[in-house]
Amino acid sequence: MGKRVEKSQDEWKQTLSEEAFAVCRLAGTEPAFTGKYWDHKAVGQYHCACCDAPLFVSETKYDSGSGWPSFFKPVNDAAVAEHRDSSHGMIRTEVVCAACDAHLGHVFPDGPPPTGLRYCINSASLQFRDNGQE
Repeated sequence: MGKRVEKSQDEWKQTLSEEAFAVCRLAGTEPAFTGKYWDHKAVGQYHCACCDAPLFVSETKYDSGSGWPSFFKPVNDAAVAEHRDSSHGMIRTEVVCAACDAHLGHVFPDGPPPTGLRYCINSASLQFRDNGQE
């Protein structure tokens, strides 16, 4: 894991858009099929919208049909952390940025090979860096 990033809620509020703050710092969810990356196909790397830590690469992104960007694995084992989430009457596994604890989305055991995982991530929690390739 890279350097730890810690800020107060007020500091995050000053640096993030209203939507990114609601998703990343308040564990919100953007509506399906509305985020800028759900159907994004460029080659590159997806970073945390809060602290810029690398999280996922385009080679692991796939169309899950869910309406959110979906990946079958993070960029490395230290990039994300997972927590039990029992909100909204469901038991799920929340995925957060390991560097700053930003809420990213959830991981489900219904993804494709080779991992069988579906990291269902909010576009608002990501920023994309293009590799300059199509």
